[in-house]
Amino acid sequence: MSAYQHILVGLDLSPESEQVIDRVKYLFSNSDTIISICHILEPLAFTYGGDIPVDLSDVQTQLQSQAAERLKILGAEIGVEERNQHVVLGHPAQEMHAMAEDQNMDLIIVGSHGRHGLSLLFGSTSNSVLHGAKCDVLAVRITD
Repeated sequence: MSAYQHILVGLDLSPESEQVIDRVKYLFSNSDTIISICHILEPLAFTYGGDIPVDLSDVQTQLQSQAAERLKILGAEIGVEERNQHVVLGHPAQEMHAMAEDQNMDLIIVGSHGRHGLSLLFGSTSNSVLHGAKCDVLAVRITD
């Protein structure tokens, strides 16, 4: 039995997300651990600075729908119930911290591309998750 009761797996939905899913399968397939998965979409107004004179709500809705479908496929690979699949608007690290705290999760799993130099200085999601989490964080090394 795993020491973790409820884990949150943060996915960016890129093809590399499969590596994170594979690691979760390897570590938790024979345990009673509850697995929740999430994808955090930054609102388009944040992404584009909010000064675009176009209504982006339809685009945002479409992106959320596509993310939910992709998350459903990935969730099926590790037996995650639909109620534990979350597409959320916001800043990825902040939303994962809030979700983990609100649902008493004891581990957050994210992928890490192993950035260094300037890209690390400007931040990465895995680094932000690690430094603000109140629970354990596992960073799965993403390989090319």
